Amino acid sequence: MHFSEIALIGIGLAMDAFAVSVCRGLSLSRPAPKHYLSVALWFGGFQALMPVFGYLLGAGFGRYVDGIDHIFACLILSLIGCNMIREGLAHAPDTPAKAETGGAASAKSGTLSLFLLAVATSIDAFAVGISFGVMGDVSIGQAAALIGMTTALLSSAGLAIGSLFGAKSKRRAEIAGGAILVLIGVKILVEGIIK
Repeated sequence: MHFSEIALIGIGLAMDAFAVSVCRGLSLSRPAPKHYLSVALWFGGFQALMPVFGYLLGAGFGRYVDGIDHIFACLILSLIGCNMIREGLAHAPDTPAKAETGGAASAKSGTLSLFLLAVATSIDAFAVGISFGVMGDVSIGQAAALIGMTTALLSSAGLAIGSLFGAKSKRRAEIAGGAILVLIGVKILVEGIIK
């Protein structure tokens, strides 16, 4: 498989992570460098690891996961999306939404949220890894690195884009971001059912 083909696969796999990063950026008025680093490492890291896991575990185990992966992804994204909507509705219309700053509790919550989002958006990469293993002509190390770097860059860009729009109306942006996450989850579920 050629470099350009893997690059296109990487862009395709990164789209969900990009969209989720936009949603995350909607709730941040001014993302700090640590926010960019977090989305890049979590999303890029999982998108790089999952193809390797798929490649190593092989098609036998992948068949079982393939039947239910879209259900898990939909549930995770929908739960996080509904929580964002709930938090957005909880804020009074004239009060800005709480920024993601400070506190050990909010840091733990943010880390757990990022972990779940990274898992949910990288399940497709696991299936791609299985297909790489079946093809046999793919250098999994190079492919995983390229997919991970592509996702890291696009996730950081998504965070910046989301924060640009979200700064104007954080409450509405948080509700919209949650709704988008739910829609992404439904999209993944529908794609999984009809494939």
